[in-house]
Amino acid sequence: MFPMSNTQRCCRAVAFALAFVPLSTSALEPTSAQGDTLKELIDVIEERHYASRRYDDGLSEQHFVAYLDALDPQRMFFDATDIMDFSSWKLELDNAGQRGNLDPAFSMFNRYHEKLKKRLQSILKTLPQALRGFDYELDEYLVIDHSTIPWATNSEELDERWRKRLKNQALSLKLADKPNDEIPDTLARRYQNQLNRLDQYNAQDVFQVYANTLAQQYDPHTNYFSPRRAENFDINMSLSFEGIGAMLQIDDEYAKVSRLIPAGPADKQGELRPSDLIIGVGQGESGPIEDVVGWRLDEVVDLIRGPRDTVVRLEVIPGKGKTDQRRVVPIRRNEVELEEQAAQKEIIEFIDEADEKHRIGVIDIPAFYIDFEAYRRGDKNYRSTTRDVQRLIAELMAEDVEGLVIDLRDNGGGSLQEANQLTGLFIEYGPTVQIRSAESRVWRDGKRRRSNYYEGPVAVMINRLSASASEIFAGAIQDYGRGIVVGEQSFGKGTVQSLVPLEEGQLKITESKFYRISGDSTQHRGVIPDITYPSLFDPEEIGESALDNALAWDQIAPARFNRFHDYGAIIPMLTTLHEKRAANDPDYLYLQDRAVIAQEARTITALPLQEAGRLAMRDDQESKALMIENKRRVAKGLAPLEDLANAENDGRGIEGDNESSTSSLEGPEETIAENGGEDTEDVLLMETGRILVDMITLRPNTSIAGRAQ
Repeated sequence: MFPMSNTQRCCRAVAFALAFVPLSTSALEPTSAQGDTLKELIDVIEERHYASRRYDDGLSEQHFVAYLDALDPQRMFFDATDIMDFSSWKLELDNAGQRGNLDPAFSMFNRYHEKLKKRLQSILKTLPQALRGFDYELDEYLVIDHSTIPWATNSEELDERWRKRLKNQALSLKLADKPNDEIPDTLARRYQNQLNRLDQYNAQDVFQVYANTLAQQYDPHTNYFSPRRAENFDINMSLSFEGIGAMLQIDDEYAKVSRLIPAGPADKQGELRPSDLIIGVGQGESGPIEDVVGWRLDEVVDLIRGPRDTVVRLEVIPGKGKTDQRRVVPIRRNEVELEEQAAQKEIIEFIDEADEKHRIGVIDIPAFYIDFEAYRRGDKNYRSTTRDVQRLIAELMAEDVEGLVIDLRDNGGGSLQEANQLTGLFIEYGPTVQIRSAESRVWRDGKRRRSNYYEGPVAVMINRLSASASEIFAGAIQDYGRGIVVGEQSFGKGTVQSLVPLEEGQLKITESKFYRISGDSTQHRGVIPDITYPSLFDPEEIGESALDNALAWDQIAPARFNRFHDYGAIIPMLTTLHEKRAANDPDYLYLQDRAVIAQEARTITALPLQEAGRLAMRDDQESKALMIENKRRVAKGLAPLEDLANAENDGRGIEGDNESSTSSLEGPEETIAENGGEDTEDVLLMETGRILVDMITLRPNTSIAGRAQ
C-alpha cells in the first residue's frame, strides 16, 4: 500500500462530503464519547489482535459491506441508488474511524431508518387493499436464500419484494387456519409493533452495530460490548446479579413477565405472576411510580435492577385491557442465583441385555462460568463450574454410580481458566491446553501438582454447539485417554478472547489461539467424537467454518503427557455394540430419520406463493413426519396415528402465527438453542450411558501411564 498524497486526500475528503446524507430533524447523531470509543477500539484492535492487521482501505471496504449487510441483510430497504450514494465511503471508513468520525455510520443508518419507517407506514395504509389483491393461484415464489439476492435496481423492484413477503405472511396465516377476517388485523398489529419500536432506536444501537461489524472483520469472536451488554456478559459468567429475578419480554407496548427465576426475590415474594404486564416502576417504599408503557425493554430492565436490600415497586395489570385491575407489587431486591444455568446432576438407570441393573451419573454443564469479581477479591466461596462439578462428583460417588457422563451439548464455552481446572478434576497432573500468542510464543497451562482426582470411567457428550472451553475439556479427556467422547463434531472454535475496557463499554478481542496437548488446533475442525451420533444441525450453517473471517487451522508441537488408557483398541467394539443397539432402538432410528428430513428441508431455497404448491409442500413434510412418527410408534408397540395433531412432544410444524418479541432477563439475556426435543435428548443420553457400561466392561486393563506422548 502506497501512502496518499495531499491531493489524493483532498479529493477523498471532497467525495466524502458530497456523499454525506442530510439528516432529518429526527435523525440520530453520535456522541463525542462514541467517537472517542471508536478511535480507542481501532488502536486496541490494531495493536493487540492475533491477526496483526491494520485497519486500511481493504478492511474499510470489508467493513462497509458488512455494515450494509447488518442493516439490510435481506436486501429489502436499500436499492442501487442508495448503494451508489454510499459508495464513496468504501475506502474512507478507516480514515473517518481514526478521527472518531461516525458520520458514515449514522448517515447510512438514518437512511435505513427513514426507509423502514416509510415502508411500514405504507404497508399499514395499503394493507387491506393489498390483501384483497393477492392471487393464490398464481405460480410464483419467494426466495428465502438471501445470499443469492442482489441489491434491488430501483424502488419498483423493492416494492415487488415486499409484495411477495406480505403475500407469504398472509398465506402462512391462511394455511395455519387463521380466519380470513382476522388476517388483516394480525398483520396490521405485527407491522404496527415494528413501527412503534422504530422510535425506540438510540445512538447506542447504531454504534453497537457499527463497532461490531468492524471488530468482526478481524475474526468472528472479536466483539464490541456496549455498557449494558458488558454488564450482561458479567452476569452470565458469574451466574448471579442483583435484582428481582424475572424474565421480561415486549408484548406490544408493554413489558410482560414471561417467567420468574426459581427462588428469586419475585418468586419468593409471591405476588408477581407470569403474564403480568408492567405499566409503572417506582423506587423505594414510597417514591413516585414512573409510567413505562411504550418504553424499550432494556430501559425498563434498568429501572427494575438495583442493589440488594433496596425496594422496587412494580405497577402491574393482569392482562391487556384490564387497567381497572392494576396493583402495586413491592419487591425487595436481592442476589439472584441463576441455578438453571449452573452445572446439574442426575442419575440414569437401565437394565442391560444380561438383566443387570446399572446406575450412571450425569453432570450437565451448560457453560464454563466463574464469578471473577468474587474470585479477585479473595472470596473463598466464589462460584465456578469446577467447584460446582467437584461437589456434584462427590455426591454422585456417594450414591454408588458406576461412571460419569459429562454432558457438554450446547455448551458454548466461557472461562479458559475453568476449562483448565475442570480437566484437573479428572487427571492426576499434567498439561491441559497450549496457548500461542500473536508473537508465536507458546505457554502451557495445566495441573501442576499431583492431587486426588476422579479415577472412574468417563464419557463426554458433545454436539455442534459445544465450543471453545468445551472443546478444550473434551479434547484433553480424549488425548489423555481418560474417557471417550461421543456425539457430533464440535463447533470448531480455537481462539482465546480477553476483555479490554474502552471509553464506553468493552472490547472482547482475540489475542491468542489454543491447542490441544496433542498439538492439534480445534479451529474449524473441532473435536471429532470417538462414536458419532446423528445430527439435526447443518455443519455448513453452524460452526466456525460457517463464520466469516474465521482464523485458519494450524498445528504446533505436542506437549509431553502421560496417557491413562488406550481406548483406541476398544473403540471398534464399542462402535459395533452401539450400532447393534441403535439398529433396534425405535427412538434412535427416529432421530436418524429426523436428521434426513432436516437435511432435505435445508435444500429448499424458495417458497411457493401458490396455495396449491404450498399445501403440497406442507403435506409432503407432514406426511414424512407422520411416517417416521408411526414407524417409531409401531416399533414400540403403540397404535399408529392418523395425523400429528395428537402426537406428544413432536415439536414439529411448518408455519405458525408466532409474533416476534424481544426478550431480556431482568439480568442476562437468554439464548435458546433448538436441539430436537426432550425425547431426542433422552435417547442419546441413555445410549451414552450404555456405551459407558460397555466401556467399563471392555476397558483395557493395561494402563500406559508413564509413556511420554
